[in-house]
Amino acid sequence: MGVITGLDQITYGVEDLNEGKRFFTDWGLRLVCEEEDRLLFETLELSQIEIKLIDDPGLPPAIEDGSTVREVIWGVNTQTGLDDLSGKIRDKRGVVKGEDGIIRCVDPSGLTIGFRTTTRRPTHIVGSPTNCYGKISRINQPSKLYQRAEPVRLSHIVWFTDKIDQLVTFYRDVLEFYVSDSYPGEGIFLRCQEQGGHHDLFLLHNPEVKPRGLNHVSFMVRDIYEVFGGGIHMERLGWETQIGPGRHPISSAIFWYVKCPCGALTEYYADEDYLTKDWVPREFQRSIENFAEWSITGGIDSSTRKQKI
Repeated sequence: MGVITGLDQITYGVEDLNEGKRFFTDWGLRLVCEEEDRLLFETLELSQIEIKLIDDPGLPPAIEDGSTVREVIWGVNTQTGLDDLSGKIRDKRGVVKGEDGIIRCVDPSGLTIGFRTTTRRPTHIVGSPTNCYGKISRINQPSKLYQRAEPVRLSHIVWFTDKIDQLVTFYRDVLEFYVSDSYPGEGIFLRCQEQGGHHDLFLLHNPEVKPRGLNHVSFMVRDIYEVFGGGIHMERLGWETQIGPGRHPISSAIFWYVKCPCGALTEYYADEDYLTKDWVPREFQRSIENFAEWSITGGIDSSTRKQKI
């Protein structure tokens, strides 16, 4: 069983701190620290988004130009687990322990990653149940209409890479991530825990789009209804949808992607597959159909409630 529990914190280096503040406030995160050159946001489970100016000397090197993610911090279940992991990484990549207690190294793509005992805490919120044939879960109770989203968890991150084999070896064999599914030779879905959500990390080789860099950062919300409410809310405030709503057939999740001024895209999602030790990883060909069973380009107009034209 792996000791890494999931994403704890992601740090962006950005060109415009105020735009970053406006975006993640609208996105539904709680601003818990505001300094002249730094912002810190939290989800309901206390996973964090940190934003710093792009030329902050304390930021690790970027693996692509412009505003983007500069550091990824993974949570570890216990201090003993963190100590053991530190020794294992030291043998392969070398580690540095910062004044903040975080153990850091650089992965094969050049991205700085860190590890700390997790700050995430379960929350007692519950999403709206769905009714399906043979299993009625919502009785005398309408499903909720959300006026905006309030993300529960910083859930997964997706990178374009030109070093997919080296990254798979590192995350699977050294950090003990589990393979969920793959596009052989072109992409791989990895999860931290043997039992849990479909993926915490997706690595994709797509040099025609981008040889290396951020694709998106994903946030879990309560239920599929909050995906819709959150996406429409972002449209209402003038943020641009890239694609969504839609459904991923590989993870089963309902999604909505929005262009983020801090880098690439952010995603609301809900209702992903939950896997255990009995799951057998599948192999797929990369295709439009395997990316989305269905999707709407450009989102839904918040006034007409129809697809934007």
